[in-house]
Amino acid sequence: MRNKGNGGSEPLGDALAGYIKRAGLKRRLDQASVIPEWADLVGPQIAAVTTPHYVSQDGVLVVSVSSSAWMQELQLMSPEILKKLGKRGKKIKRIVWRGE
Repeated sequence: MRNKGNGGSEPLGDALAGYIKRAGLKRRLDQASVIPEWADLVGPQIAAVTTPHYVSQDGVLVVSVSSSAWMQELQLMSPEILKKLGKRGKKIKRIVWRGE
């Protein structure tokens, strides 16, 4: 821990947050948080038929879909889903839907 100059130590969480920001990792962590938060972000119906895999460095989210009918539906819903993700602070540029 770093000394704050007043004799105290900086809490580990604050030090880690500062490092993440300085290292430019915050955007990537925000993007990657889509994976564990997927069900909450898209709702139970979509979550039940999809599996998010990863977010590329350029902001492309790759998601598997259980059927071609759902894939077609989700492709049409992509702009709406991207907007919803954006409102929740997730900087995803595009979603690639692929069959399982």
